[in-house]
Amino acid sequence: MPRVGFQIIGTIKEVKGFCNKNHKVGDEIELDCHDSGGLCGFFYHDIFPNLMMLQFGGEFPATWVEDPDVMELECPDRTNAVKIELKRVRE
Repeated sequence: MPRVGFQIIGTIKEVKGFCNKNHKVGDEIELDCHDSGGLCGFFYHDIFPNLMMLQFGGEFPATWVEDPDVMELECPDRTNAVKIELKRVRE
């Protein structure tokens, strides 16, 4: 299936505790609204609205963000928190 919208690259920035999907700091994954890229369902579900916004060209107001193509999000497991940076690739 051809990609629809912008490419999104996720980079694991931090892991507190143990990630049950075994993600490590520095891991890079390509993900989109049709492919979780290997994230667990809870984390993917949590980031999905932001992923959809990035993939299809949406933006937060300029006063909310430094870079409209990058955002950091954390998984909902507070004991074993994984932080991911999502980056929209504008070709």
